[in-house]
Formats: sequence, C-alpha cells, structure tokens
Amino acid sequence: MGDWYYIGHYGQLGPLTREQINELIDAEVIAPDTYVWKVGMSEWVPASRTVELAAYFNAKSPSFSPPPPPPGPSLPSYADRSYGTAPVYATYPRSVATVRSNKSRALAGILQLLIPGVGRIYLGYAAYGVLQLVFSLCFIGVVWSFIDGIYILAGGVKYDGYMRRLGE
Repeated sequence: MGDWYYIGHYGQLGPLTREQINELIDAEVIAPDTYVWKVGMSEWVPASRTVELAAYFNAKSPSFSPPPPPPGPSLPSYADRSYGTAPVYATYPRSVATVRSNKSRALAGILQLLIPGVGRIYLGYAAYGVLQLVFSLCFIGVVWSFIDGIYILAGGVKYDGYMRRLGE
C-alpha cells in the first residue's frame, strides 16, 4: 500500500506507492520543487529535499549539456519594433520574424482612417482595435485612430499581430 502524497494542481493527491511516485517523476508531473509527504515525516518538503527522491532525481538528470542553438537570423530588436506588436518578452521561433504577412499595410491604414480601430483589428491587434472603437464614442478614440492610421500608412507598424513582417 502507498504511503506517499504530493501536492499537485488539484490539491493533495495520494496515497501512492514509491513506484507510482517514480512514474510521476519520469512523466515530469512531480518536479524537484513539488511538495511531498510520507508517513513518518513531520512536514511537507520539496521532493528534492527527501533522501529517497533526491537520489532518484540525481540519477534521472542527464550528465551532458545540450548543444548550443544553431546560428540563424535574429529576432528584431526592441528599437525596430513599433508599439502594438507582440510583447517584447514573448519568445518566438527564429523563422517567424522572416515570414511575410498576407495583410496589406495600405488597406490597414485606410481602414484605420475610415473606421476607428478596424485597421488594427485587421492587422491582428484586436485589443487596440476594440479600445479605439470604444473610445470613439467620445472624441479621443477618433483622434487616436486617425493618428494611428497615418502611423500605419507611414510604415511605423512593421509586423502584424502574429509577428509576421508586413509588406512594403
């Protein structure tokens, strides 16, 4: 019968046998910082701090380091990016930045000038577009959208909402 317990996404789970715990470690359900408890322990501790499981984590860890990533085109720097693109902290595959968008900068700019927010929604920036639509009920959204349309037409927006390069 099992005497191990762990705290997962759904709360306390168990009782589990040692073999079941090992399977969960192999499946990366239980990580070194997952809290576990066993009959006879005074408190919950991270799995890597128990004698039995620490040995299993050490035996499981690879003894080699992975190779460095292959050289390739880098993502655009923060200075190259206009506001309204995906967050700077987001991680994208290297090939995404070189993919061309099927969206038209001219059409987006004209839509933005005519109907507040629609150009941004067309480019994939739904949050900006909806905000401009909502604020168009007062005069601020109309002015913001008009200036944004000129900005898009002038080439200030270089990427669509999916981080694909807009055509010139």
